[in-house]
Amino acid sequence: MRNVTSILVALLVLASGSIATAQEAAKPKPDVLFISIDDMNDWVGCLKGHPQIKTPHIDAVARRGTLFTNAHCQAAVCNPSRASVLTGLRPSSMGIYGLSPGFRAVPALKDVVTLPQHFAAHGYRTFTTGKIFHDGSIPPRNRAAEFQEWGTDGQFARPATKFVQTPQNHPLMDWGVFPKDGNDALHGDWKIADAAIAELKKPRDKPLFLAVGFRFPHVPCYATQKWFDLYPLDGLQMPPVLENDRDDVPPFAWYLHWKLPEPRLSWLKQSQQWKPLVQAYLASTSFMDSQIGRVIKALEETGKLDQTIIVIWSDHGWHLGEKGISGKNTLWERSTRVPLIFAGPGIAKNASCEQPAELLDLYPTLSELAGLPAREGLEGQSLLPQLKDASAVREQPAITTSNQGNHAVRSVRWRYIRYADGSQELYDMKADPNEWKNLAGDPAHAQVIRAHARWLPKIDLPPAVPGAPRVLVKVKDQWLWEGKPVIDSELEE
Repeated sequence: MRNVTSILVALLVLASGSIATAQEAAKPKPDVLFISIDDMNDWVGCLKGHPQIKTPHIDAVARRGTLFTNAHCQAAVCNPSRASVLTGLRPSSMGIYGLSPGFRAVPALKDVVTLPQHFAAHGYRTFTTGKIFHDGSIPPRNRAAEFQEWGTDGQFARPATKFVQTPQNHPLMDWGVFPKDGNDALHGDWKIADAAIAELKKPRDKPLFLAVGFRFPHVPCYATQKWFDLYPLDGLQMPPVLENDRDDVPPFAWYLHWKLPEPRLSWLKQSQQWKPLVQAYLASTSFMDSQIGRVIKALEETGKLDQTIIVIWSDHGWHLGEKGISGKNTLWERSTRVPLIFAGPGIAKNASCEQPAELLDLYPTLSELAGLPAREGLEGQSLLPQLKDASAVREQPAITTSNQGNHAVRSVRWRYIRYADGSQELYDMKADPNEWKNLAGDPAHAQVIRAHARWLPKIDLPPAVPGAPRVLVKVKDQWLWEGKPVIDSELEE
């Protein structure tokens, strides 16, 4: 009799499990609003990166969900960062470090299943507008294989001539009030928001994965006068800078920022352009935030706000004078720390998590939130434990790579950097958030260095294209930047 009872109980358990599985499968899948921002550092209201920044719409999404205050990119350059997010692989596992090639041009990656492909394969309509993949990395003839439909690219609108004549005079390296007539709709971000809003309003019979890639505050930092008026030059708070900041930094650090179009702080000061650049960065950020607000309002009007997973992220940060430079391409906090916010069903509200997070975690996290099958081979970790409980501990730190052999490891308290020549940096981010004191040479911190060094990537491939833009490679005893010799005497021009 006991055996019969046991069998009946087991059958009931199996039946209830099958019913639960069937019910789970029948549950409507959430929509996904995947918002990317270009070159946005931690100058966001909820991250408190700049005391005067006004980003009310990003801040409102953070209150609706979970903010990661210690989130970092995989590479402080657009192409490898975005390739990493979309493939779920580290730059060092792909050999992609510069502005080219597109990852599909790497033979080992030609068949990799990207994040939008994964969603499309499991019943989602996928639509993209703006900059999600790096510009030019997906040829037009291949676009339909990545997203089912593409909206406007939302390219930058520009004045007839540049406002600022920078040392290398790169066409994108510019900032100022534009257009003068106050027409915000001329900007690419307005058009990108328009395309996203139109897609949200369409009737459909599938869940939606909508990717929206805003271009500001990437240079050129343009905005109309009303956005500049939020940040008058008189009283503008500048980022904290230590004049001798680089005295204890390994010389090799310059190799990652050699001969770039972004001007050095010395030039910005001499040309009286430091304040105008900071003002323009803030103004273009606030304008971009307003376009996020337009998209969120449209989503709310559809009645699907509470059934939509929203994620906001930036591909990497940007220096505005810190460490003596402007731009990205470094392994310091200003280049690597990014906004990362999740909101929607199954996510704790008004929560803040200080555990390290990586953009690499987006792929597995969104898959799990949407109830999709997990993909093997992804190098990130799902953030679902932290999205349910922001205090949940995560052992793995965040890792950023800048060219082969150069890596930063960021834990809750520490930033450890190892360069390709073996030189090191270590910063106590609690006591020294500006990274002004390199502790790597202090024997008292040897154990901290060992604990962080064990997380350095085990796979560290050479560049797929050695001479590509922003790629550093060693040939025999000579370091080459974009295929040209690095000349030490020119490093601090």
